[in-house]
Amino acid sequence: MADQSFTPTVLVVDDEPMVREVVCAYLDREGFTTLEAEDGRAALERVASDQPHLIVLDVMLPKLDGYSVLEELRKSTDVPVILLTARAEEVDRVLGLELGADDYVVKPFSPRELVARVRSVLRRAGPATEPIPTLEFDTFVIDGEARQVTVRGEAVEMPPMEFDLLLHFAQSPKRVFSRSELLEQVWGSNSEWQDPSTVTVHIRRLRQKIEVDPDDPKQLVTVWGRGYRFEP
Repeated sequence: MADQSFTPTVLVVDDEPMVREVVCAYLDREGFTTLEAEDGRAALERVASDQPHLIVLDVMLPKLDGYSVLEELRKSTDVPVILLTARAEEVDRVLGLELGADDYVVKPFSPRELVARVRSVLRRAGPATEPIPTLEFDTFVIDGEARQVTVRGEAVEMPPMEFDLLLHFAQSPKRVFSRSELLEQVWGSNSEWQDPSTVTVHIRRLRQKIEVDPDDPKQLVTVWGRGYRFEP
């Protein structure tokens, strides 16, 4: 059940009226407030005027495609975005994640699965239910309460998923996590619903932000055949 004191607003962007109708019906039934947009430009206008808490964004849109919409959004907001894509190729999924998407769902999809992913992304993006301490390391500091990261004295912008992934590693230094474990523990998902390459992309983005040399990482280390480990 959604938090009764807070009703998240979800913007559903798809040029197919039937897809919008079905997705909105499921979300409405689960207690969300829904908005609709039929193309990329309308989506940007809706975001500016209504400030939704999450966007379900189709990739193949008229006027402005989903990737372009996402790129434009990330210039001014970290609002969580779940991409809908008919493209199953890894390169398309990776592109969306590198542009700043929080998650993606491949068409055709189960509306129940999409609702679960919406809940998971909103849970990650929302305020913590328990206080998170400030964690200090040699090259960076994680301010859990403010959800901010400072790397070598400079504030670094991190979307909610990147922050949560880094925090997860930092709270368990030297522990090896497989990609499946990270999907379950950080994303609230699993490898049946979500491609493990999601983890790989986010690890690469974190390395670009915290490592001195992202191509030779010393802190987010790959443990071949097993997963990843954080070295404080």
